[in-house]
Amino acid sequence: MVCGMFRNKGFIFTNKEYSKTGIMSTVFGVLSFATLGTAVYLSYQNGGASSARYGAAAFLAVIFWAAGMMLGIYSTTEKEKFRLFTVLGIFVNLLAFGMLSLILFAGAYVE
Repeated sequence: MVCGMFRNKGFIFTNKEYSKTGIMSTVFGVLSFATLGTAVYLSYQNGGASSARYGAAAFLAVIFWAAGMMLGIYSTTEKEKFRLFTVLGIFVNLLAFGMLSLILFAGAYVE
């Protein structure tokens, strides 16, 4: 009976918190992915014709991607932080990079 009194109830007390740079990395990755997706969708709606606006949006997405990736990598060095947003930010930024790579690859080989 005494052993049951000291049983672990499932509570974990910690002073860890989420990394602010990891959260910003995730936000930049989502912005980059959404910007590229919107540019592709609007170009599709326009019959495949792109304009300077879509190119500027893609350039802005590259800036978001680069900043998000740098913040994500930097947030891996922080101690005593939860890693959810760090890993999520790096993953979403890699997805945005893959999407940008596919757009550039398709643009180079489609006439």
